[in-house]
Amino acid sequence: MRRGDICLYLGPDDRSKLQGLISNRNTPRKLVWRAEIVLATVDGHGTGEIMRRAKTSKPAVWRWQERYLDEGVDGLKRDKTRPSRVPPLPRETRLKVIAKTVQERPPNATHWSRSLMAAAVGISPSSVGRIWAEAGLKPHLTRGFKVSNDPMFEEKVTDIVGLYLDPPERAVVLCVDEKSQIQALDRTQPGLPLKKGRAATMTHDYKRHGTTTLFAALDVKSSMVIGDCMPRHRAKEFLRFLRRIDRAVKAPREVRLILDN
Repeated sequence: MRRGDICLYLGPDDRSKLQGLISNRNTPRKLVWRAEIVLATVDGHGTGEIMRRAKTSKPAVWRWQERYLDEGVDGLKRDKTRPSRVPPLPRETRLKVIAKTVQERPPNATHWSRSLMAAAVGISPSSVGRIWAEAGLKPHLTRGFKVSNDPMFEEKVTDIVGLYLDPPERAVVLCVDEKSQIQALDRTQPGLPLKKGRAATMTHDYKRHGTTTLFAALDVKSSMVIGDCMPRHRAKEFLRFLRRIDRAVKAPREVRLILDN
């Protein structure tokens, strides 16, 4: 292979690799084009002839000849990164976007959008999106929270979490809760059978069957749930549910319940 004062002989292994890339129908077109430039150079064709065959410019032919000389066949498979034509945003601008996002609220709006922030800072909405993504900020999402004002909150959390993580020997720890006034609803018609290409279906309307109260006990370790629905929500119903828990847990295991006030 000869170009100017550079001389390199193509080994049989490299020739086999390049011919294999050209003959493989799954090889990307740009990689076939690069392999053809190298093989044509090795076969003694001049730069003008290679330009006509590859339908490309002289700098492109020289680029892939030099890439092969420097890195071999593997160099043809990799696209070198080129510097972006768009200069990066100044650090001050990025910090300004982050500060406004976490500390300020836009006028006449509940939260920042990309277009509102772009207009306030003087950059493009896509740049705002990239800054938020890199900083892990999602102004459109809101999650509720409540800080407890119980002076014994830390002690209670320690006791409950400790009981979950390290229960007494031969003991079952159950999380118990109840939900009252649940509407017992039923669809007016049964759904169509599930089959390939059709999801489960249900009618848009429903009929009411009054309300019910759900009592449930969750075993966190095994994910087993002991549940029961009762028509009313009184102390006697709760005691009846506790007796059901006692029957469900086989002796001689001890039962520890965690429930709210």
